Amino acid sequence: MKPDLSRRILSAATMALMLGAVAPAAADGVGIDEENKVVTVGAFTPVTGPVPFYSILTHAADAFYKNLNENGGIDGWKVNYVTLDDGYDPARSVSVTRQLVDDEGIFALSAAVGTATNVAVIPYAKEVGLPMIGPIGGASAFFVEPNVFPLLPDYGWSAASNVDFAVNDLGLKKIALLWENDELGKSAKRGFDTYMSHIGMEPAESVPFDVKTTNFSAHIRRVANSGAEAVILFGSNANLAAALKAADLQGLQVKWFAPFFAADPSTYKLAGNLLNGTYFSSWLVPVSSTDPNVVAYQSSILKYYPDDPVGVFGLNGWSNAALFATGFEALLKSGKPLTRENLQAALETLKDASVGGAKGITFKPGDHRGTRQEGIIQASNGKFVLVRQFKPYPESVFDAKAD
Repeated sequence: MKPDLSRRILSAATMALMLGAVAPAAADGVGIDEENKVVTVGAFTPVTGPVPFYSILTHAADAFYKNLNENGGIDGWKVNYVTLDDGYDPARSVSVTRQLVDDEGIFALSAAVGTATNVAVIPYAKEVGLPMIGPIGGASAFFVEPNVFPLLPDYGWSAASNVDFAVNDLGLKKIALLWENDELGKSAKRGFDTYMSHIGMEPAESVPFDVKTTNFSAHIRRVANSGAEAVILFGSNANLAAALKAADLQGLQVKWFAPFFAADPSTYKLAGNLLNGTYFSSWLVPVSSTDPNVVAYQSSILKYYPDDPVGVFGLNGWSNAALFATGFEALLKSGKPLTRENLQAALETLKDASVGGAKGITFKPGDHRGTRQEGIIQASNGKFVLVRQFKPYPESVFDAKAD
């Protein structure tokens, strides 16, 4: 049976039974038990509310910590991972974070779920000096806040990576954009427009759509009339599947591109063989990779959450949890007191680090753009294959976001 993620995944009481009586917290008095070598971190997650499916992200993060603890921890340190339900409600996320700080004494947030929810928590986290490590969401605010360390890129960078591959690797000249009419799609559009302008090209077409759109017939007609050779779609995997089906019905033959989170087995279930050939810009290596970190993710999900799908969604959660472990290991190696402030300083020493399924992770003071490169993945006969090695984001877009 799966653990109830509305409660603590691993309680302090359980840790006490496992590891002996808990000594008073050391260092800055928050979340650190030096005598028993236990660090407590936490997250908010939507067990209830509109997107309970997102709890898969938290399951994967929990699986990371369970696997870590069973294999010696972080230089002998175990992680006590505490999660509470916020219903994907930003106001509740703030309340839950207060509870995690006041009642659970967490050292940091780790792999907390949601863009709007994490943004809502930033003011409180800054007030109490709480590090937010690996927030699972995409917002420009994450890249400049001194206490926030994200893995996920700005979607504009990903859109630019798709354009770069379409133009410079495939030699395509007429590119259209289908974009979800919310912050996700608008971010992609900003990057798409910026990079297209930089290389002296005009979009063949640019068509917004609502996230709930299931019929893309009119959108595809506009794309077809534009003479586009390629279509970049930034929306959900359901949006991508619906657009592919509409294109198939209209006989539109183009190259298709989409963001990393659609490179998932669930998209094949929705689109079938129509997905074959689609390209995805991705900051994560393919889930089908033999990379040791990805293999560890696959085996841990099968062990701890066998009912959950193995896919990019889970690898996302796993990798964001891995970021805290990487930062805490760097803190231990620094020899400095185990404080939140020193954890943040240790994370800012990471350079070209491999973190979970992500590569080349770097943080600098004043620049917390952790992911700085993407590869291109292609759907092929039910699998996802890396067809272009990881490459830095186009400077014209990446540097613009740092301003």
